Amino acid sequence: MAHKWGMVVDLDRCTGCEACVVACHAENNIPTAGEDQAARGRAKHWIRVERYWEGDFPNPRIRFQPVLCQQCDEAPCEPVCPTYASYHSPEGLNSQIYNRCIGTRFCANACPYNVRFFNYYNPTWDMPLQLQLNPDVSVRSVGIMEKCTFCVQRIKSAEIQAEAEKRELKDGEFTTACAQSCASRALVFGDLNDPNSEVSRLSSSNRGTKLLGELGTKPNVTYLERGTWEDATHG
Repeated sequence: MAHKWGMVVDLDRCTGCEACVVACHAENNIPTAGEDQAARGRAKHWIRVERYWEGDFPNPRIRFQPVLCQQCDEAPCEPVCPTYASYHSPEGLNSQIYNRCIGTRFCANACPYNVRFFNYYNPTWDMPLQLQLNPDVSVRSVGIMEKCTFCVQRIKSAEIQAEAEKRELKDGEFTTACAQSCASRALVFGDLNDPNSEVSRLSSSNRGTKLLGELGTKPNVTYLERGTWEDATHG
């Protein structure tokens, strides 16, 4: 059975701690922009946590929404790329081939989620932070676009291991860095083509919604809107 990777984000469970953001930076060799670069809008976060305030003073409430690449089936970023650096993989990932990218930024302009980032500079890390770089992930150079990959290096590693052991991948056998770091288990990753997987079950919840789904992009990330605690239980 072909895989189709997807994610579910339970907005009832997200506490806004941003552990997912830190884990994504560490796993995918994303440099931290300095104050000057951030002021120019050049900060990079493959996943961000947006905040929304509800109610009026003195009893306001805040809700959090993690936003990452939605891995759209009808991704507007793909057809605009003149070098085919952005393409849709057979496993449902909106992939980026870095050595094809020439930095036109057409894909970033086409993306309605603002989750594609341009490298304005060669990445650097202060000593001794360069020692923590992940050897399984390339360090992207200046002048190219980058984005969330659903930790494709973890996907491929698990697939290779399963193939070597002549077995199928098991649900929950591996996950993305953001989902692994989430203390409240607001993020669930898995195979949408597996009807028995947790992510497949949660994505069919009556609380499920797609971010900007009215645009017809067919995202593979499902958000669970607020409901009862029983509805939010993951099993």
